[in-house]
Amino acid sequence: MKKVFLAPSILSANFAILGEEIKNVLNFGADIIHFDVMDNHYVPNLTFGPMVLKSIRDYNILAPIDVHIMAKPVDSLIPLFAKAGATYITIHPESTNHINRTLDIIKENGCKVGIAINPALSIDFLDHVIEKLDLILIMSVDPGFSNQKFILNTLKKIRLVQNKIILSKRKIYISVDGGVKFCHLDSLLQLGVNIFVIGSYIFNHSNYKFVIKKIKNYISNF
Repeated sequence: MKKVFLAPSILSANFAILGEEIKNVLNFGADIIHFDVMDNHYVPNLTFGPMVLKSIRDYNILAPIDVHIMAKPVDSLIPLFAKAGATYITIHPESTNHINRTLDIIKENGCKVGIAINPALSIDFLDHVIEKLDLILIMSVDPGFSNQKFILNTLKKIRLVQNKIILSKRKIYISVDGGVKFCHLDSLLQLGVNIFVIGSYIFNHSNYKFVIKKIKNYISNF
């Protein structure tokens, strides 16, 4: 059976009790924590730094953490987040002038290598870097804020990315991030998505234990 994971995005969590929120979603069945880093330059928002990630690890959070860096320049940040406890480090190709070098920095710092693709970005560049990748994060909204509407054209892009992965004969996870709700699961699972990044749909619910269980049951029964 193909591995499928749920990755709550803590951008939508209650920052005042962040450690507790993360432990709760993991105890309720989440698999990966999605950690959005924004610099108010590459995207119009400002969020977490390496110290927050370290504090999460110090709070005895052992689950994999995908650090999605939406910042420019990015190279100098990679070792900091790797040292703080990142499992995956996912970057945007527009955030670096030398993408192969940047991906090598992630690998050299002991993290799995991810790359994020914005909604309007062509996927042609993947042909030149796919052999370095462990994860491809397909953005289904423009990055920067939670509570955005899922862009339906993302489905076509996922299909094209999946074809490239098949041709590469590599084990690369496809992750989707942005406006994902329960109604999108069927289409995304049919396209071979491995990781569902879901933020506001979980954390804005009065009972996110119920939401996580509902999602996980659907995934496991697909």
